[in-house]
Amino acid sequence: MFDSINSLNPWLVGVGLNSVLLLVVWIAPKKLLTPSGVFHAWLLGVLIWATLGWEGYVVVMFYFLVGSLITRVGMAQKEAQGIAEKRSGARGPENVWGSALTAALCALGVWATSSGIIPTPQNLHPTPTTLLLLGYVASFCTKLSDTCASEVGKAYGKSTFLITTLQPVARGTEGAVSLEGTLAGAIASLAQALLGWGVGLIDFFGVFWCVVAAFVATNLESVIGATLQSRFNWLTNEVVNILNTLIGATTAILLAWIWAHFIA
Repeated sequence: MFDSINSLNPWLVGVGLNSVLLLVVWIAPKKLLTPSGVFHAWLLGVLIWATLGWEGYVVVMFYFLVGSLITRVGMAQKEAQGIAEKRSGARGPENVWGSALTAALCALGVWATSSGIIPTPQNLHPTPTTLLLLGYVASFCTKLSDTCASEVGKAYGKSTFLITTLQPVARGTEGAVSLEGTLAGAIASLAQALLGWGVGLIDFFGVFWCVVAAFVATNLESVIGATLQSRFNWLTNEVVNILNTLIGATTAILLAWIWAHFIA
């Protein structure tokens, strides 16, 4: 079925598919996206389908659905404490691109290199396309890990500590970590990476690189939150999310490249 769909113009298929799916999201009683968020998610979905096909689309949909559901865990309690996501977790444009800008750039890079728009040597190993696909999956592993760690920690964290000092702090504090949240984040990144492997975007070694990269990036994001975010007005949550996913994608790519050239 997917092969017959992919034989059509992928951009047109992306437009049609995302128009139908986001119409369903628009009329659903539980709002996962704001009105402007729907439009930006539509743009992202068209881009991903056209550049990476159904395989890349499955990966981003998994992130969106699981991330949206986990945000609503313990929502009443988090709202009462003033630490819940704004708009009851409904994603706006800033959330869409904060989470997926790195992935979108990786997808465009795959499209440009595989289509010959950006010529690349044929004897490189790993190939640029392989590394960019790894970066794509790793960016969503990182963001889902961060989302699950944060939301589970805020809802169920028994003890939360500031990552830079290990001093106890209140739930929801920028830079706070908890055992429950850290475990949830690790499981989430593993699930996302296994999906990327299952649809053929990465190899089995890539699963390991993605999980390690997500762990590194998520903890570095907590360090940024604890040390820098309150000092600079431009370091909004969305900007930090972009840095977080960029660190995750870059770390996975570097690990894979180092392994291929110096260890394997």
